[in-house]
Amino acid sequence: APFLVVVLQLAGAASAAALPVVINTWAFRRAAETAWRVLQSGGSELDAVERGCGQCEIDQCDGSVGYGGSPDESGETTLDAMIMDGNTMEVGAVADLRHVKNAIGVARKVIEYTKHTLLVGESASLFAVRMGFPYEDLTTQKSLSVYSEWLNQSCQPNYWKNVVPDSSKSCGPYKRPEKVTCKEEQTISQRSVHNHDTIGMVVIGGSGTVASGTSSNGAVHKIPGRVGDSPIAGAGSYADSTVGGAAATGDGDIMMRFLPSYQAVEYMRMGTDPTVACQKVISRIQKYAPKFFGAVICANTTGSYGAACNRIPGFTQFHFMVSSPLLSQPTEQVVDCF
Repeated sequence: APFLVVVLQLAGAASAAALPVVINTWAFRRAAETAWRVLQSGGSELDAVERGCGQCEIDQCDGSVGYGGSPDESGETTLDAMIMDGNTMEVGAVADLRHVKNAIGVARKVIEYTKHTLLVGESASLFAVRMGFPYEDLTTQKSLSVYSEWLNQSCQPNYWKNVVPDSSKSCGPYKRPEKVTCKEEQTISQRSVHNHDTIGMVVIGGSGTVASGTSSNGAVHKIPGRVGDSPIAGAGSYADSTVGGAAATGDGDIMMRFLPSYQAVEYMRMGTDPTVACQKVISRIQKYAPKFFGAVICANTTGSYGAACNRIPGFTQFHFMVSSPLLSQPTEQVVDCF
């Protein structure tokens, strides 16, 4: 069958609603198909989120999810992921996970086998191994070449500011100067539409049960130890079975400060249409960071959904996937950024 692409008008014409619905960021078709198949074969909403995002970890979606992508400043790939149960409001998350490929699978085990919400770093890897996940190298030839190319370009771009030596011209190690002269930070995102950084997914089952999740390998050339929005509940994604769910993608360092997924769900709780809820979230961030790179997807328990994105050069439309009984197959949809 030919792939369908549906263009949603920015006016926010309410999407026809039906359950179940699966919505995910970017045109990650195989992730959408996997999640939908899990639901159709009787799997739970959490199963669908775990397997859908896990598909992107296997496929290394756009090099921004899973192993072998986004090496940090020391050349290592580390993973962030979360999964949320909208019935119990339980969250399982891992951040700065090393040597384990199935980050969202480990996040699910945090819900199932611990009373915690978030595990990080090497200790999260030890937990994963206890849970039966293989310990393996996340580095590939591709991530090594991305890393060495970056070193050859004097470590540009990077995420340091106000340090010596000048981080805009040379590699570190950096330290803080004797006396600080704060330059106005350039917040224009160094990422583009070809440098996405997350799969975010919301699944709403036939009975209105909501689950959400994310998986990411974070910002390319990030400072080791950096954690983005992906594994933070309410930032990367949020699910509430009395309302709906949302997920965010883009410049996590900026977006996580606004808890966009939580905010979108709260707008929907007040009765706001999902498209408008997404737009309002983007508008709030725009006031502080007009040039940020980012998008949000939203869906409510009637099966109505929408998305919104911030318009910057090179990123004027946002593509996302929707699966629902009203569509013959998981379908790529497009929304204009504003």
